[in-house]
Amino acid sequence: MSACVPAGATEPAHTERAHPPHSPPPGRRRGFRVASADLSAAVAVFLIALPLSLGIALTTGAPLQAGLVAAAVGGLVAGRLGGSPLQVSGPAAGLTVVTADVIHQYGWRTTCAVTVLAGLAQLGLGCLRVARGALAVSPAIVHGMLAGIGVTIAVAQAHIVLGGEPQSSVPDNLRALPAQLAGLDPAALAMSVLTLAVLLLWPRLPGRAGHLLRRVPAALVAVAGATAIAAAAGLVLPLVDLPSWRSHALAGLPEGPVLGLVAAVLATTLVCSVQSLLGAVAVDKLASARPGAGHVVRSDLDRELLGQGAANVVSGTLGGLPVAGVAVRSTANVHAGAVSRNSTMLHGVLVVAAALLLVPLLELIPLASLAALVMAVGIRMVSLHHIRTVTRHREVLVYAVTALGVISLGVLEGVALGIAAAVGVALHRLTRTRITHTEEDGVHHVHVRGQLTFLAVPRLSRALHLVPQGADAVVALDGSFMDHAAYETLQDWQSTHTARGGTVEITGRRTGVRIAEPGALASGPVPDGEPGTSGDCRCRAWTAWRNHQCDRPSPTPDDAGARPDETLESGEADPRTGRALSAPARGRTPGGRQLARGLSTFQRRTAPLVRGELARLAREGQRPSQLFLTCADSRVVTSMITSSGPGDLFVVRNVGNLVPPPGAESGDDSVAAALEYAVDVLAVRSITVCGHSGCGAMQALLDSRPASPASPAAPAAPAATPLGRWLRHGGPSLERLRDTGAPAPRLAGRPPADDVEQLCLTNVVQQLEHLRAHESVAHALKEGSLELHGVYFHVGEAQAYLLAEQEEGRVFDRVRDVDLVV
Repeated sequence: MSACVPAGATEPAHTERAHPPHSPPPGRRRGFRVASADLSAAVAVFLIALPLSLGIALTTGAPLQAGLVAAAVGGLVAGRLGGSPLQVSGPAAGLTVVTADVIHQYGWRTTCAVTVLAGLAQLGLGCLRVARGALAVSPAIVHGMLAGIGVTIAVAQAHIVLGGEPQSSVPDNLRALPAQLAGLDPAALAMSVLTLAVLLLWPRLPGRAGHLLRRVPAALVAVAGATAIAAAAGLVLPLVDLPSWRSHALAGLPEGPVLGLVAAVLATTLVCSVQSLLGAVAVDKLASARPGAGHVVRSDLDRELLGQGAANVVSGTLGGLPVAGVAVRSTANVHAGAVSRNSTMLHGVLVVAAALLLVPLLELIPLASLAALVMAVGIRMVSLHHIRTVTRHREVLVYAVTALGVISLGVLEGVALGIAAAVGVALHRLTRTRITHTEEDGVHHVHVRGQLTFLAVPRLSRALHLVPQGADAVVALDGSFMDHAAYETLQDWQSTHTARGGTVEITGRRTGVRIAEPGALASGPVPDGEPGTSGDCRCRAWTAWRNHQCDRPSPTPDDAGARPDETLESGEADPRTGRALSAPARGRTPGGRQLARGLSTFQRRTAPLVRGELARLAREGQRPSQLFLTCADSRVVTSMITSSGPGDLFVVRNVGNLVPPPGAESGDDSVAAALEYAVDVLAVRSITVCGHSGCGAMQALLDSRPASPASPAAPAAPAATPLGRWLRHGGPSLERLRDTGAPAPRLAGRPPADDVEQLCLTNVVQQLEHLRAHESVAHALKEGSLELHGVYFHVGEAQAYLLAEQEEGRVFDRVRDVDLVV
């Protein structure tokens, strides 16, 4: 099958309509139905799109009908074929500079041909599936391009606002502005100021009445208000002129220099594609942030590019402006509650109806009001939020160069300058390396900030030679790259320094992470190196002790046959390091050595990273939001599977993650006390019971009470040991498992592997029932201040399952990584 699939052949999963269980069979044709939310959203978007489409056509110098054609095609074609169902396409402000320049140089019919060619280019890019690669462009370049276009729009429309005509470029417009101010048209200026005032104040109307009025788009109110006042006052102003559709100009064969036309096609393709793809990603974020949105599937960017290409081919052929995803309309569509692509398509239908039936009303709109509307859009394209973001990421130079290039030279030239600036900034960061040497308490610190390449080797050598022979040294590499020349220099100095009695610790960006040559990652620690100074540390917070390599001394022939439990007396020399052992090492068992090594590793690596956060918690006290009750099994690491840190979870662990019911025989008050403290004192908002696969407590329950056909729920003999008495609290889970009258909890996608796994799932559900019986929990649930959750963690799969209530019963649904992103 060809990579270029017809765009309408596949619909994203989140827009398909699955047949309910009692719906008619799929073979029966059902009439076209539109959700009420889509209908209201279509009306809201139409009321915004109508004046904006006319204003953008006015800004570019195209026939005003071209804006309506592009709006209708964007809604119907891009809305039906695109990969982002909630994105609304049409004539975009970001395309005005490119389109106006093409119209000025080649005329309108050639501009339509350029639009068709740009659409064909987009279709080709969509077939090649390169849409995701377009997002690799630096955001500073994209935001700078849009800001430059916004400034260009605003400066050009200022002339129409004042009652004049714009020039062809920003410098020309700025030079002509004083003369325009001297000869301004008071009536045009009054209508423009009125439009801008309504646009500014309408979204800020206070009170309940203001809340109701704000449902009407500000753009529509501004233009309609200016039109009504101008007509009532009898002002003589240039008005919208919509010639008959019979004389509407369609696309013609392109005429002009080949290189100029190619540049125009490239510029149109670039702006249309980047703006549409970035808009699709933004719409996904808006849709997922809506209350009750649930799981939102991401847009198909390649299909979106195909849909935009098809829309541009149709729009150019019919004499319309270039089409792209429009942020203002898409945002309004999402906020109005649209649930499918039907809202986008209906908005296109409404634009067609308006273009055919509302021409007399549209011709009453003053051009100054439309110019003020578009000028406001241009000003908003210079986003202070984007400026703060690029400044925070130290990319303001790229942003400024791109924006100034677009303003002074044009879109393609400005983007090219922005790319050159981004490459220059990246090279500067790669080559700029700061190396400092300090001494603290007799320890010499060499700190390298930046990438360590051969260009920095002379400075590195000078800093390393400031460390005296025999001294303790710490080399901190605060960067992500070190080339071979720098590695050789550092390793040679390290070998020489340690041979003369000194010590060296080389750490990476995170305290305690050693830096090694890539080959050392596979070969392990260097045998001849100083323990803890050579080789790469691959240990993480979840690495088991037996897998720790960075702190384990390399074995020597002398101790190869030593017994694992052999210990050394204080003052003796360790045969592996040649150093005298301290008193605490005397008589230490292997487990004790592992614990001590783990504590030492924490103090050296983790403590410096978390000391500030722990100090804050010590001052403010703990305020966890979750009580996490799970098994004492050593394989279940709560902080690892929940990605939590200090102060997040109030954890209770016991054998079998059991919650004794209140007043139970052989009860254990420790769990009840923890529940009371967490709910009444800490005011946690959620309690989670987490079971796991291969639970020994559940296996013991099954083994201690064999099934009996006559009496499957017969009571077990009294347990004589503390463990047996504790496991009695798991008896209700076993009885629930053997109750054939109720549906058993299950895993989504597969049946339980065995009886133990089924009991593990059942036990989670049963312990949640026990939780509800505790007074403090029941009271918090009644007030709505507490939630209960069930989790099952499969150790072998490293997979978490979350309990969900469904029609067919309780189901543990797999937690997917995409859910975390959304």
